[in-house]
Amino acid sequence: MKVQVEITRLPSVADPEAATIAGALRGLGFTDLVAVSMGRSLVIDVESDDATKAEASVRRMCAQLLANPVIEDYSVRVLAEDEAG
Repeated sequence: MKVQVEITRLPSVADPEAATIAGALRGLGFTDLVAVSMGRSLVIDVESDDATKAEASVRRMCAQLLANPVIEDYSVRVLAEDEAG
């Protein structure tokens, strides 16, 4: 079962990479740009037939290793068969 994780910085944490990208886009003439935020996206394949258990397992992975709770937040979503590729 495939589970998607989106990891983003907390709003209160500086994001210098996103600020650099935003500045470059504005320099290219994208004046309608409001904001840019950076994050990471992971798709984790878990051996399970139970979506609830797969999601719980990936949430534990996030809490223990994948996300830093001091500066990051994360969301977890079990992918449907047609999304899993």
